[in-house]
Amino acid sequence: MDRKLPLTLALLLGVVVGCSESRSSDSAFDSMQHRGEMAMGVDQYTSSHKFAVTPEGGRIYLERDADDSLGVQQIRAHMKLIQHAFQAGDFSTPGFVHQREMPGTAVMKRKRGVIDYSYEDLPRGGSVVITTSDPEARAAIAEFLEAQRTDHRSH
Repeated sequence: MDRKLPLTLALLLGVVVGCSESRSSDSAFDSMQHRGEMAMGVDQYTSSHKFAVTPEGGRIYLERDADDSLGVQQIRAHMKLIQHAFQAGDFSTPGFVHQREMPGTAVMKRKRGVIDYSYEDLPRGGSVVITTSDPEARAAIAEFLEAQRTDHRSH
């Protein structure tokens, strides 16, 4: 019996393996998405991450793109952890995902006593609502959310 793979099967396997290695031609973005999946527990390419600046501060949304009860539970757990970490002035998760200290976080750490972070369920995930009446803290929150929006290529 010949133990060699037929050429067409070998080529097919090569194509399938090659296609799964990267989802875009931007390796820096792919790396960030991979770190995001490690930190958040869900595939960043099948989830929507949005960052909204509001008059009171801002809001971070993370939802699965399709029904996925396990993924929704994972997002909700992650967003609750983010709420508590940010309230404590800990921005290490976005620092890990983006491989840098995120703009605005130094002020957000210093002003943590005047910033409120609350969690809300969303149909396919969760959100962290950030509010403050302090103008310097609001400017830092906006800077942080704009940097997140840019890096994540979120609309």
